[in-house]
Amino acid sequence: MTGRIGRAAGVCGALGVLWWATARLAWAGVGCADWDCLAPALGTLLAISLAMLAGAAYVLERVDVRPARRAALVAAGAAVAFWAAGKLLPSVPYTAAQAVGAAVVFAGAGAVAAFVTGPGLALRWRVLIALVLAGLPCGVFAVLWFGLGG
Repeated sequence: MTGRIGRAAGVCGALGVLWWATARLAWAGVGCADWDCLAPALGTLLAISLAMLAGAAYVLERVDVRPARRAALVAAGAAVAFWAAGKLLPSVPYTAAQAVGAAVVFAGAGAVAAFVTGPGLALRWRVLIALVLAGLPCGVFAVLWFGLGG
């Protein structure tokens, strides 16, 4: 099981850095600072994200993390939960830190996906992990709101 989680985390972490670099290039390529080009820019980011999801399913299949399509979908959902929670935290202006952050978020999402889609995991644990991921952004917001973070 740990090999499966490690392989999924490594693959998804690498795809996270690739997604970050591609999205950054696409955003710079659109080159707008006005609301008129927001829809094409977001559409481009959505297309990149969907391509990465399809690529994740292919690569996870190649490194024996099966069922790869389900693992890729779970990883995408976990990445969205981690991203939403991360948006509540202060931003980092350094591009290297952003790339590392993308790798960590995607690797964590891949590890969660490999664990959840692994063989022999009881349904109650899958439901509990789904609930934790769904409540993660709200929990981070509550911690920041009530000052429990520091």
